[in-house]
Amino acid sequence: MFLKDFCKLFGLQRYNIRIGSFAPRSIIIDVAAFLGCHLYYVVYYNGCFFIFLGMHKNFEQYLREKWGLTDGQITKLMPLIKSKQVRKGDFLLKEGEICTLTFYVEKGLLRLYGLNEEGKENIIQFASENWLVSDRGSVYFNEPSHYFIDAVEGSTVIPIDTHFIDTISNLSPYFRKKNDRLLHNHVRHLNRRVALLLGATAERRYLDFIKLYPDLMLRVPQWMVASYLGITPESLSRVRRELAQKNFKK
Repeated sequence: MFLKDFCKLFGLQRYNIRIGSFAPRSIIIDVAAFLGCHLYYVVYYNGCFFIFLGMHKNFEQYLREKWGLTDGQITKLMPLIKSKQVRKGDFLLKEGEICTLTFYVEKGLLRLYGLNEEGKENIIQFASENWLVSDRGSVYFNEPSHYFIDAVEGSTVIPIDTHFIDTISNLSPYFRKKNDRLLHNHVRHLNRRVALLLGATAERRYLDFIKLYPDLMLRVPQWMVASYLGITPESLSRVRRELAQKNFKK
């Protein structure tokens, strides 16, 4: 029971090899490295050492690279990192609800979208692995959201709340600066997206889409891509056909 509770508390998975109590620590480190685990815990229990591996490898790497956290700081955050399994079609946010969370996509694909007066979907953002998605306006101003967030694929997400952000801020003096840069980059991306929707050709919008989301054409139906681009599925088919002809002539 102790081992199960330990895994639940820290969001870990137990590796099913028991290493003898006299094994050098270097062997334990080598096993963890072989399994591709940056964060791991070694527990001595009932005469044996057990290795526990973090289940959030992508998120841990994101915390290092994007938010500049050290392994020691990430270890302190582990009790707060809880993953959530989301089935295809499940909602994480609905219009009218107040959004209190940002979702990091460990695995899978989410989308943020709204409905126009005729009930037609307008997709604002896709979020695949290593992306964050939220209604930032609803979170910041504590007001009902105008958007939906749902799963395009079965997904594993990590909800991030204000307590998590405040904890990181207390752990790392550099976090606020790095997070501000990410937020400004997000605003820059949204401004570019608005400019493309208002003034760019359908071809230009499509080329920008595949640059931003290089693998999504194989993961989402064409009508979703068309919704994101602000064009009809028929127009998207025409754009793709014309681009294929141009490339063939080259």
